[in-house]
Amino acid sequence: MAFTLSIGSAAPNFSLRATDGKTYSLKDFADAKILVVFFTCNHCPYVLGSDEVTRQTAKKFEPKGVKFVGINSNSPNTYEEDSFENMVKRIKEHKFPWTYLYDDTQDIARAYGALRTPHFFVFNEKRKLVYTGRGVDNPREISRMTVNDLDNALTEITAGKKVTTAMTNPIGCNVKWDGKDQHWMPPDACDLV
Repeated sequence: MAFTLSIGSAAPNFSLRATDGKTYSLKDFADAKILVVFFTCNHCPYVLGSDEVTRQTAKKFEPKGVKFVGINSNSPNTYEEDSFENMVKRIKEHKFPWTYLYDDTQDIARAYGALRTPHFFVFNEKRKLVYTGRGVDNPREISRMTVNDLDNALTEITAGKKVTTAMTNPIGCNVKWDGKDQHWMPPDACDLV
């Protein structure tokens, strides 16, 4: 079996603490027509570089029933900036339009097969995976961005169409696995395309 969820896979459930103090699971987003689960963090330059484009995409598709859920699975033992306390500070400061969850056991990152930050997973109404990969082609330098794959996928799915490019390679820092070197990736993790 591939490390990362394959297209058509069901969304793995989760029960994770959010920056608002509540605990959320998949069913808490049942009212979303489309659910975007993405793995993110507080320190990665690829996340920091593209957060505002992610915000614009989330706001653009919110009226069409699309909800965004960010999950931080990075170990604070690798980067202290990725601690839960810093997540709370970051969401308060930036007022991002998504629920921000903390995967302190990293079990959810393993369940989804998160490779990098950011890494996006788009699920349809039946919570089947219809897109996975990068948000944009140059997340670190948005001024050099030429394609927004996430926007393209959401445009197609909200119009009732099949996603033309259902899989891309995420671009960013690797997930920071607890107890491992900061550049370590699981042996079965590999490029998606």
